[in-house]
Amino acid sequence: MTINIGIVMDPIESITPYKDSSLAMMLAAQKKGWRLHYIQQSGLYLEDNKVKADYRSIKVFDNNEKWFEADAIETMDAAKLDVILMRIDPPFDMEYIYTTYLLEMAEQLGSLIVNKPASLRDANEKLFATQFPQCCTDVMVSRDPQKLRDFVIKFKDVILKPLDGMGGQSIFRVTPDDVNLSVILETMLNFGQNTVMAQKFIPEITAGDKRILMVNGNAIPYTLARIPAAGETRGNIAAGGTGKAIPITEREQWIADQVGPSLKKMGILFAGLDVIGDYLTEINITSPTCIREIDKQFNLDIAGQLMDCIEEIKC
Repeated sequence: MTINIGIVMDPIESITPYKDSSLAMMLAAQKKGWRLHYIQQSGLYLEDNKVKADYRSIKVFDNNEKWFEADAIETMDAAKLDVILMRIDPPFDMEYIYTTYLLEMAEQLGSLIVNKPASLRDANEKLFATQFPQCCTDVMVSRDPQKLRDFVIKFKDVILKPLDGMGGQSIFRVTPDDVNLSVILETMLNFGQNTVMAQKFIPEITAGDKRILMVNGNAIPYTLARIPAAGETRGNIAAGGTGKAIPITEREQWIADQVGPSLKKMGILFAGLDVIGDYLTEINITSPTCIREIDKQFNLDIAGQLMDCIEEIKC
């Protein structure tokens, strides 16, 4: 079966091909003989009560010098696409939400959206993890500076993070005697206008912030340990961390088993669980990465597994 597949993503010209998971997905779809349609977020719009997509037919290559060729822009009804991959990176702002509304209209007419638009809206990547308290460390989510300060005093060593970021951006490690604690709280909270997550610091971060990739609720049996650079507490590759693929541990598999059924029920076909030590810290569903790093080190085809799953659903 030939499938028309669209991918809504950030500008393809600016990706880093050797580690880009969206490119891995396009390569896997192309390998199956599916027709690829590249769509920028601004290319989705509503006209005459139909969701339209300005797209470019595209060919992709596993080449760090030349990774795509794209035709001129054309327009189609988005619902004519059998599958649409939503791969826009956070921040998760109102423009992101508006895009999910448009995609949901295409979904109602039969397109399979990966991941499901309603779930993208419902499952904030930081807060979603707290639905599995048996897997998490101590957490507080608040916009009250005194409550957050009390949490820092109680647990002594704490990570503060915004709810809408990615790649380790704007994450702070604080202690009660940190001379900058007040200004950090003021800046992150925007004087009580923003909500922030506080997590008890997990010292096992030195062994890596593990990424478990999930395809249709099932864990890939290898994780990517993103090991912080010297002097850093963030393991994110975007923040200078080093990625090392290793077999999944018994505890990590248990965490995946706790989360997997909910992912499947919510139509989240591709997700990334972040685990530090024994604890789940985030559930990434907007544009999870690390496919290519794990593939390379263990000769896997994770994107191919995802396309097999999509094909099974559509057929």
